Amino acid sequence: MENPEHIDSILNDWPFENGHLSARIVTGDDGRDVVQMRIEMGLMQMEVDGRPDGGEPFGFVTYADYLQQRIDEDPDYILTDGDCTEIDREFIQFYHRRICWLGLREYQRAVRDADQTLLLMDICRDHSDDDEWIDSHEQFRPFVLFHRIQAAALATLTDLTPERAIEVINLGLEEMREVFTEFELEDEYDNDELVKRLIELREQLRSQYEVGQTLQEQLSEAVAQEEYERAAQIRDRISKRER
Repeated sequence: MENPEHIDSILNDWPFENGHLSARIVTGDDGRDVVQMRIEMGLMQMEVDGRPDGGEPFGFVTYADYLQQRIDEDPDYILTDGDCTEIDREFIQFYHRRICWLGLREYQRAVRDADQTLLLMDICRDHSDDDEWIDSHEQFRPFVLFHRIQAAALATLTDLTPERAIEVINLGLEEMREVFTEFELEDEYDNDELVKRLIELREQLRSQYEVGQTLQEQLSEAVAQEEYERAAQIRDRISKRER
């Protein structure tokens, strides 16, 4: 008779593959969907909404939401050691779920979780007095942004058009450049591997879907060349498209 406390049959039916992200969405006996990630020593199970571990710290959906409430009440609030511990826990949880969403091509959900992580990073940067701890998180901002830009572009490709997806990447690259500038690493931007991968994705979409210059790219070119009448016409086209 199989011991219900063992998960041997689950693991045997879903073998671990080294170097490959294995994730899936399953429905439990209660009808609740959860996302699972196969890891070497078993599996990780996370909620699909809210905090991945299902916790509601102090009655809030996430610890970041709780901290945001504290900060709204006291803009000068400084994070405690306990806050930092909980933030680190939440960082790890959202990272694991984010990479699952990317692997499952659940791009809107990946964007949502990336935004949650970026919110946590902002809270760390603005409300901690420990520069070393801040830096330990800020070093990952380009990586989280990369995931967000990639996911947003692919979601836009699915929901809208290849041209709009390319525009999402271009806007993301501008945001990425701002981060490098803030870190005083402008000289490293063009050779950064994450930047190169985003440009590669953009050009792959351009080639695959035969997209020429996007409207935003045409607008930037017209402004740079001081062709203001042409720029105004392009702005009108963009405005009509957004309606």
